[in-house]
Amino acid sequence: MTPLHSGGSVPGVVEADDDGTYVVKFTGSAQGHKALVAEIIVGELARALGLRFPELVLVHFDPAVAAAEPHQEVRELLNASAGVNLGMDYLPGARDLTPEIARTFPVDPLEAGRIVWLDALTVNVDRTVHSSNLMVWPTLGTVPARLWLIDHGAALVFHHRWDTTAPGRRYDFRHHALGGYGPDVRAADAELAPRVTEELLRGIVAEVPDAWLAEDAGFATPDDVRDAYVGYLLDRVRLSHEWLPTDFPSREELAAEEAARAAKTQAGRPEWLKRVPDLHGKPAAEQDWSVHLG
Repeated sequence: MTPLHSGGSVPGVVEADDDGTYVVKFTGSAQGHKALVAEIIVGELARALGLRFPELVLVHFDPAVAAAEPHQEVRELLNASAGVNLGMDYLPGARDLTPEIARTFPVDPLEAGRIVWLDALTVNVDRTVHSSNLMVWPTLGTVPARLWLIDHGAALVFHHRWDTTAPGRRYDFRHHALGGYGPDVRAADAELAPRVTEELLRGIVAEVPDAWLAEDAGFATPDDVRDAYVGYLLDRVRLSHEWLPTDFPSREELAAEEAARAAKTQAGRPEWLKRVPDLHGKPAAEQDWSVHLG
């Protein structure tokens, strides 16, 4: 296995005994089981709705495999992750959808709308301009590159506070990674909402291991937790008219907002810090902050 020394969950690229290669997220990570529950529910819902998402598998991990890992923090993580973990099919050569790539990468407004709609439904606010959690793949050969969704561990924020989050609550998606593509969220709502049925959701939550649900306080059994996910998401679908995000600023507006924020931050710094050069030898006061959004 190869640890990925980035991201809060510190996943690893693992070659499994089924000859597959997977990006594995471990149960011993700081995010805990709820992040893995969100990965399964949102990822499988995305696939059921026709969006591209790598296959998920349950990975039985023996920490002895990584006994020679030199990094103490990673070694402790792996030692705490014996048993069932979550693997996502590895996309070799995939690239992040960065602001630079997004300037020229084509995305249909309806496809953008479907992804934004899924994120709004599942309260996934972790797909922003600066951290898209979208991959472009394949990047070699003659097959056109497509968008692939990854990393939904921060979604389903309501399962951290079941009793305080209303299903119709509206969240801010102005800085969504695909906001600059003019996402047709209304068309996506008309297409996808009828497909999110109780039968579909029950089939998805059944994929979550009991052990990852058993620790949820306030519920007697794992099936009670599954019922809560199904009920909440069904209620949220019915209330889509209350939370549907439709007001997306243009790329130019986002760039202007970012430049204004950066200028305000810069103005509040002491004079000596303003003169500290960046990696290219350019004083901070002269840096072009708008390039981050393109």
